[in-house]
Amino acid sequence: MAAVFLICGKICSGKSTFAQKLAKENSAVILSCDEIMTLFPRPEGDEAYAAVSEKVKACLLNKAAQIASCGANVILDWGFWHRKERAGISAFFAEKQIPFTWYYLDIPDSAWRENIARRNACPGPSDYFVDEGLLQKCIRRFETPGEEETRGWRIVGRHRD
Repeated sequence: MAAVFLICGKICSGKSTFAQKLAKENSAVILSCDEIMTLFPRPEGDEAYAAVSEKVKACLLNKAAQIASCGANVILDWGFWHRKERAGISAFFAEKQIPFTWYYLDIPDSAWRENIARRNACPGPSDYFVDEGLLQKCIRRFETPGEEETRGWRIVGRHRD
């Protein structure tokens, strides 16, 4: 059976770029929530957006299990901002006996802000503008994985400002 690679990190931390590198190294399919969400009109309001996003993630989660069960590696690229979500995802794949590896993109705040500025200046097809409001929302909502949670994870760019 193939494996699933899970990429945790804040918006603009380099998850999609890392996912592309990981995909080449592991002959993996990338499933991205952002890629699908940009295909549809953005739901009005945080609650509506979250509801649609959760449905997309649930679909992609099941597709990842199906793809891995068929023998292809899969990368889930959507950030995994909350501890409860990360624990649920780990339990989901463990229950299905699908091997999985967590990656945490832990970049310095200065590099993070540079990434945001670079992306805002030249957005890709599935990128959206990160204004100060979205930046602050991300800071408030992202639950940084702790040492205990990341035991066994692969940490990419462990730095602190």
